[in-house]
Amino acid sequence: MSETARADGGTEGAEERRDVVVVGGGPAGCAAAVFTARYGLDTVVFDRGPSSIRRCGYLENYLGFPAGIDIETFVTLAHDHVEQSGGDVVADTVESVERADGGFRVATADGRVVRAERVVAAAKYGGDPFLGLDEDAVEVVAHDGEKSERFDSAYADREGRTPTEGFYVAGPLAGVRDQALVAAGHGAGVGCAIVEDVRREAGYWEAVAAYYDWVRREENLTGEWAEREHWREYLAADAPEDVDEETFERVCEAYVDERFAQYRSPEERERLRSEGHERLAEYLDVE
Repeated sequence: MSETARADGGTEGAEERRDVVVVGGGPAGCAAAVFTARYGLDTVVFDRGPSSIRRCGYLENYLGFPAGIDIETFVTLAHDHVEQSGGDVVADTVESVERADGGFRVATADGRVVRAERVVAAAKYGGDPFLGLDEDAVEVVAHDGEKSERFDSAYADREGRTPTEGFYVAGPLAGVRDQALVAAGHGAGVGCAIVEDVRREAGYWEAVAAYYDWVRREENLTGEWAEREHWREYLAADAPEDVDEETFERVCEAYVDERFAQYRSPEERERLRSEGHERLAEYLDVE
């Protein structure tokens, strides 16, 4: 296989492996990537080409920006959030997505080839690379007397899952409203759905597969819920009868560790607040 060095340190024609490939770096794609990357899944977002968010002149109705925000700053914030969460954002166009070896083979315009366990389609104007995954994902439409094929937005369910295992759809391409805030919310839900599917595959039963990514107040961790043994008893009561002891112990320890790690002291929360304000100020043009 020919391997030509690229400016980004990669090699032309070389294959890389990722847990999650997100196609589209707008609100939906970035929101999904933040959740998968924060969970520890190796995530890359490909973002170049037609973009609905970049067609906006100014964003006036995105929650948290009372006076609105310009598109370039918004996109920069979204991409930086993905990278802060542990993911990568690559300026490249995905040209094809194919099933391969139980996962997917993703090829880009710049010669990248990525093998991924899961793929998220989050580009409203980029449905063509996915048409070959399943004939049921294709919708035939007529315009000015000519027929053409496009991605069927009804192919995904409300959480972005599709009949093609490992393939998800987020944002307007999934049929949600073409509004940045709505798309971001849907993308976040798709990211959570991916994490929950990963957990189920790892042996998590339904009661513990649900994923919550938030910071809790340490002062609320009181009473019996501050004791690991109480959590073990709680989880044992919900565990299905067919869960073997090794799986129960592994899932139980991971789940309790995860829950306890969410609780932060007042000092830690103050540090996070201060760092968050400082980071946000870096994006402002203050003269």
